[in-house]
Amino acid sequence: TKLILLDSLLQEKKKMKLDEDVLNTFQVLRCYSRDKRINHIDFSHDGLRLIASGEDDSMIIYDCEKAMQKQVIRSQKYGADLVHFTHASNTIIYASNKEGRDHALRYMSIHDNKFLKYFSGHTAKVVSLSLSPVDDTLISSSLDKTVRMWDLRSPDCVGLMQCQGRSVAAYDPEGLIFAVGVQSEFIKLYDLRSFEKGPFSTFKYKLESGCDWTGIKFSLDGKLMMLTTNGAVIRIVDAFEGKPLFTLSGYQNNKGIPIEASFTPDSQFVMSGSSDGRIHVYRAETGQRTCILSGEHNNSVTNVQFNPRFMMMASACHNLNMWQPDPDGLGGKPHNQGHHGNQAPTMQVGYKPGGFQDGFY
Repeated sequence: TKLILLDSLLQEKKKMKLDEDVLNTFQVLRCYSRDKRINHIDFSHDGLRLIASGEDDSMIIYDCEKAMQKQVIRSQKYGADLVHFTHASNTIIYASNKEGRDHALRYMSIHDNKFLKYFSGHTAKVVSLSLSPVDDTLISSSLDKTVRMWDLRSPDCVGLMQCQGRSVAAYDPEGLIFAVGVQSEFIKLYDLRSFEKGPFSTFKYKLESGCDWTGIKFSLDGKLMMLTTNGAVIRIVDAFEGKPLFTLSGYQNNKGIPIEASFTPDSQFVMSGSSDGRIHVYRAETGQRTCILSGEHNNSVTNVQFNPRFMMMASACHNLNMWQPDPDGLGGKPHNQGHHGNQAPTMQVGYKPGGFQDGFY
């Protein structure tokens, strides 16, 4: 396969923007099955690798350029969830998913599979983890009703916030502020330089009925925040004023499970999984659904991520699916049914290693 740069075809020297026509041609390039549910996926910052943690107590790294499995990391004692690449090319951090076990975050070298640090402090399951886009700090939230800030260079917690209930937290794209969603009712914004003084803005919303907030994210342009839930709704709010803008619905979640959604790198679309195994795509500026993609998911799709540098998407249930546009469908009939197995369709688009600096942003 050839990776397609977002917004740039290197050999042909012409633009390829992500729009509704391109999204409608997305098809499954490769499908990898696992025995148990995949609980989190994350692309590396350069877009060349993907990692997926799962309920099978393992984390698997994939080569995005070749769409191939590259490395398996076992974590049988503590399990694995919320795995993230760090800014370094050879380290990851992840949380435990074992009930009653140590709830420390684990910082690991994937070069030799050795732990570098343990970040201890949470006394219950960690439910959100966000890495700063600009440095080596991270924030985590837990069912112990706390949000903690960490620095990869120090094993000790560098910031602690007591919350009134379940919380989720995330950095903004400039790494200057972070948002904490509390009790499915409040969003609090903190300045990283003075977070100990409390939030500089607090937005109150109607308490969610029948579901809880399970995630919070900023769009890459910093204008929007998204609240994901364990119900069948996603809330989009204005990141500056906190004004509710849209409720994204129409996808299934009849199992009451957390379903992750993601903004595309251009901040124009929101992509969500669903319990019917399909990917639902919405316009971020209007809240209107633009297309539904059907891949080879036989179980609930709980994770969807778009590659930060290349025209590739990943989705996960018990399977990990890698998606790319169908070159034969561009400008033609929409096509979004998948290919399975080891024979991946070849993408006839130029790619050069190291060329992503000319990419989307």
